[in-house]
Amino acid sequence: MPKEARPSTGEQARQHALTHLRQAILRGEMSPAQRLVENELAEQFDVTRASVRAALIELESEGLVERIRNRGSRVRVVTVEEAVAITECRMVLEGLCAGKAAVEADDEQLAQLTALGEAMSKAVADGEPVTYSDLNHELHARIRQFSGQQVAVGLLERLNAQLVRHRFQLALRPGRPQKSLSEHLAMIDAIRARDPRAAEEAVRSHLAGVIDALRE
Repeated sequence: MPKEARPSTGEQARQHALTHLRQAILRGEMSPAQRLVENELAEQFDVTRASVRAALIELESEGLVERIRNRGSRVRVVTVEEAVAITECRMVLEGLCAGKAAVEADDEQLAQLTALGEAMSKAVADGEPVTYSDLNHELHARIRQFSGQQVAVGLLERLNAQLVRHRFQLALRPGRPQKSLSEHLAMIDAIRARDPRAAEEAVRSHLAGVIDALRE
């Protein structure tokens, strides 16, 4: 978009700043505890400070930013204890989604899960932990999508956004992808077998392993 055509004020400007800030945090381009200076961000995104401030307030409600009195905003630091608590909530919600996906997914969607499992196996065999991490994220997203449980999906998107840093750290830990691969394949197998109870149990077992890994 040409600079003169880019919205600098109003709702469009807020959305412009919000989208780019959220992406930068989720992709790890902005580090935990990094200060978010309104003037600098307004110049970077070519919007007003008011638009940036409104975007930061929205990101605070999503748990990605924290505003410190008299010190401005920064990227929120999610502690291990918080990550464990969030993952405990994920166990319930993602277990629900997996169980519903086992019932609701059609044959084409089941084929997509199978293909993701094969790609994850290849990433582990090829020693590509970052690729594996991305596929891991996609698998969970597809299961949520196929469940049709939109309330759970919305809650999980907010929870998962806070775990990006921990997810990448776990993926890079030696031996972790190999261990979690079998857990993910068990999830896929249970959903393909259209066994909602087994699917829910497989997800809970996998996320219990994530909690153990977080605490190590």
